[in-house]
Amino acid sequence: MSHGDTIPLHSTSQSDIDEIENLIYANPSTVLPARPPSPPRAAIPVSSSPFMPSNLRPQPPTTTTTTTTNHKPPTPVPSIPSPPPLPSSGQSIIAATGFGSLPNTLTEPVWDTVKRDLSRIVSNLKLVVFPNPYREDPGKALRDWDLWGPFFFIVFLGLTLSWSASVKKSEVFAVAFALLAAGAVILTLNVLLLGGHIIFFQSLSLLGYCLFPLDVGAFICMLKDNVVLKVVVVCVALAWSSWAAYPFMSTAVNPRRKALALYPVVLMYVSVGFLIIAID
Repeated sequence: MSHGDTIPLHSTSQSDIDEIENLIYANPSTVLPARPPSPPRAAIPVSSSPFMPSNLRPQPPTTTTTTTTNHKPPTPVPSIPSPPPLPSSGQSIIAATGFGSLPNTLTEPVWDTVKRDLSRIVSNLKLVVFPNPYREDPGKALRDWDLWGPFFFIVFLGLTLSWSASVKKSEVFAVAFALLAAGAVILTLNVLLLGGHIIFFQSLSLLGYCLFPLDVGAFICMLKDNVVLKVVVVCVALAWSSWAAYPFMSTAVNPRRKALALYPVVLMYVSVGFLIIAID
């Protein structure tokens, strides 16, 4: 079969075609017009440069006209003098309040270190032994606790008792020092085992500072060798030391266990008082 040959349509197909043509010619208004072609879209320019050229017009250059009549010289700005450097005491105050760096205590003179430690000992001694509004709160009274003060009071009491003894002075000092040091450690462990809310070394510091009245009493008894005077002075010193230790020990433990915490403290101070009276 060649391309020029035609195949006759089936009779039913020819009748369908004729019927469609009759409908088209009979109602020409029902045929919708062809859709007009859409306008061409604008093409997006593609440039190989990473920067797109701007379509804005460049601004014309502004010409500055300078006139000699309206020209005024710039007014000089007064210079602010720099503040003078702070003295050394001011720097320590700033460091103590939390603003600025802390002072370097490794390179300071020895005399400054001694003065700072002595001032701390005097401050803690006032807070513990003498009446003050912070005695009811151990955290405020011994917030800046130290061990130099208790060590000094223990050694001074041992030396005073050894000087008062006529024989075996070294043995008296050893017994007094061991009794006070071991007693402070045992009393601190007792408070902690009773559930006391206090730091170990803070309790040692407190018990050591409370020995100050007994130190004063032992020194007075060393100067005046009188039994009646010794008894009176020791009783006053015991009452003073017990009064100093009472608020701190009583607030550190449960109120129901207050007696268990205070009784060993008073017992140790009474033992030291008997040593002061007995040594001749």
